[in-house]
Amino acid sequence: MDMMVIRGGKPLRGTVQAGGSKNAALPMMAAALLADGPVRLRNVPDLMDIRTMAKLLRTLGVEVTRDEADLTLEVQDTSHIEASYDIMRTMRAGICVLGPLLARRGKARVSMPGGCNIGSRPIDLHVKGMQAL
Repeated sequence: MDMMVIRGGKPLRGTVQAGGSKNAALPMMAAALLADGPVRLRNVPDLMDIRTMAKLLRTLGVEVTRDEADLTLEVQDTSHIEASYDIMRTMRAGICVLGPLLARRGKARVSMPGGCNIGSRPIDLHVKGMQAL
């Protein structure tokens, strides 16, 4: 069995640049649907789910631009209420647009999310939240 032995006694010093979190960025991207002006997210990883969420948001009237690790999102058109099934079926995080769409546009049409099948990840909390509102 491998073992790691750490002998302390010396204080740690320095800085570490933390990488961006996909799981934090995706709901923040969806929340941009609620904003009246541009939303800038920093240190967003360039991953397929991030690109897919950007694609989904574009179909919902959001302009999405990337400048290195930063994303800027701005709602341009509020007439769209339906999240494309073809995009929704490719990732779990698409369900995050349900609340902002309903809150801001009064209606939402969102299919069941897809993505990887790593076990049960129900969306009932999202639905219960909408029912409570």
